[in-house]
Amino acid sequence: MTPSSHGPRHTGRLSRRHFALTLPSALLAAGCAAPHRGTGRPGDPVVLTLLSHYASGEQKQALQGPVDEWNATHDRVKVRTEAVEFTDLLTTLMVRQAAGQGADILHPYCLWNGQLVRAGVLRPAPSEHAEEIRRGYGAAAVAAASVAGTVYGYPTEMQTYALYYNRRLLREAGFPGPPNTWRQLEETAYRTARRDRYGNTLVQGFGLSAYDDSTTVGQTLALLNAAGGRFVSADGRRTALDGPTGRTVFELEHRLVGSGASDPGVNVYQAFPSGRVAMVISAGWWTGSLKPLMGRDYRDVGVAPVPVPEADDPRATLSTGFMLGVNTASEHPREAWEFLRWLNTGKVRVTHGRATRMSALQVSVGSLTGRADDMRTLLGRGGDPNLRPFLDALAYAVPEPNVPGAQQAKSLLRKNIEALWTGQQSVDGTLRTIRRQVDQEVSRSW
Repeated sequence: MTPSSHGPRHTGRLSRRHFALTLPSALLAAGCAAPHRGTGRPGDPVVLTLLSHYASGEQKQALQGPVDEWNATHDRVKVRTEAVEFTDLLTTLMVRQAAGQGADILHPYCLWNGQLVRAGVLRPAPSEHAEEIRRGYGAAAVAAASVAGTVYGYPTEMQTYALYYNRRLLREAGFPGPPNTWRQLEETAYRTARRDRYGNTLVQGFGLSAYDDSTTVGQTLALLNAAGGRFVSADGRRTALDGPTGRTVFELEHRLVGSGASDPGVNVYQAFPSGRVAMVISAGWWTGSLKPLMGRDYRDVGVAPVPVPEADDPRATLSTGFMLGVNTASEHPREAWEFLRWLNTGKVRVTHGRATRMSALQVSVGSLTGRADDMRTLLGRGGDPNLRPFLDALAYAVPEPNVPGAQQAKSLLRKNIEALWTGQQSVDGTLRTIRRQVDQEVSRSW
């Protein structure tokens, strides 16, 4: 993915490694010839197309494994995978649909679901599948795969946000552990930040990074959710950021930048592994990249829940995700849902027990799903303890709003956050501009 990506992770910039678990050989086998399209003659198999952004590397292989397993064990219905880069996925979904060339099965970023539903691209899940999804996944995953209460697909990749911190830097500043409240967060950030005599940043106390939509917005919305706030109102027609909670988040970030504890111009994905950021909020996929980047220094890395304003406040954070759904234009919806049920509910043997194929697939590429039981089984005992806070967060995370204008609203939010961080706008001005711009985007007729 490129720096302009709007996605929830950074595949292509930072490598992602396999977790230490043994997957069934059928899940790791790849490279079998893709089935050809049926000729329409009696007995010719139905061939379903699955379009995703798993275009290369570990992800492509991980998805192809169970697809090959399905094709080897099912004669009547075959599946053929197609892929584009994530940056092209939304455009591809919309353009192919308009041209009557949409794939049978789609793998969208859940942020886009409202837009795709409004455009008539996604088919509602049949009742038996919707019941299975509501029963088998956490609330945040179900909400992300739903629009206006209707379930549209099986949740796949799930990312939750937490606080990464450098134990050594905190210890050297006199802190035995990570902050739990915003007051502690500020104090820790101020005391761990360091600059040279010319004012250049040596260590960011708290890493705010204007890197891309997911980094800039993800950090801010994780803090907003932790304070009990929301970006968009429940009805999806206006921003809910322009209120006391949103103001406290922006004031916190404004103070951190103004004091020099945060330097948004620093790339946290390079600075944190080299020990130049004491704390940063990011998603769970990063653990798999930090280990090979940091080597022995990874022992200095800890992960904790996102701090809350006051000690007795309930936990909350941001979650992002993808789902697999069926195209309204598919001529074989029943077969498509049959395959998705097999992929997302059928269990296979793994190191510590049994888990669904999709959960095993996601863990193999450094991710989670919304199935907490699967995640506990797959991560097992003795695994990386830094993954546990992300697993725990599945129970209290808040999904990104997926109203029809959500993608543009997210980009507008990023633009205004960065204007605040760079001193181009005040807190009041930022809140006013966000209200005007985002309300216009999410309330307009699509």
